[in-house]
Amino acid sequence: MTQSTLSSHQVKSRISPWLIRLAYPLGYWLIMPSFFGRLTITGQENIPKTGPVIVAPTHRSRWDALVIPYTLGRWVSGRDLRFMVTSSEITGIQGWFIRRLGGFPIDVNHPAMSSLRHSVEVLKLGEMLVIFPEGGIFRDTQIHPLKRGVARIALEVESQQPGCGVKILPVSIQYNQPYPSWGSDVTVNIGPPLDVAAYDTQGMKSNSEKLIHDLETSLKGLHEGETSSQQMAIA
Repeated sequence: MTQSTLSSHQVKSRISPWLIRLAYPLGYWLIMPSFFGRLTITGQENIPKTGPVIVAPTHRSRWDALVIPYTLGRWVSGRDLRFMVTSSEITGIQGWFIRRLGGFPIDVNHPAMSSLRHSVEVLKLGEMLVIFPEGGIFRDTQIHPLKRGVARIALEVESQQPGCGVKILPVSIQYNQPYPSWGSDVTVNIGPPLDVAAYDTQGMKSNSEKLIHDLETSLKGLHEGETSSQQMAIA
């Protein structure tokens, strides 16, 4: 299900029909292949085609906002994406595009309840929501401690709509340079989704900790695997 506008109190996300029809062809055929050298993508068969999904990628560059739609957006899965983005990233021309392509802001240090409620409502409508669980951009090759809010949002959706089938999709993004430039390589590994229904929604604190631990473990496996492959290729 796709709606042009979803709202919760002051927080809104919208997808501009004309802009998204323009953005995908430009990104897919022109921007991505002309800017990057080699684009390696694995695991696209793991993308759920229906139902609520939290896409949980590592965050290594502002280019991630284009890499994610390229690898699992409407031209791959037939689905549009919503983005929870840190307030500092929705600025300037990038912010203009993000706001019209499904993005909405959150202050990761002091997250507003309206942003969290909006995330829950997006997922209850069966949408795909991108949340960067590390909470910011990190230029190294390590997986940083994940924010537990990702797990809490997922468990809240499952508790409000038992059996809705909400999933968390781990995605590792790795560039061969800390600051990607023209000709850089990018590798994206998509892991099997975590089934939130397997975690008891009654014990929110303990099960959110377990869910976020399992997500972190999955991301580390994906990330370390691709890092090792890159090191072998360089060697």
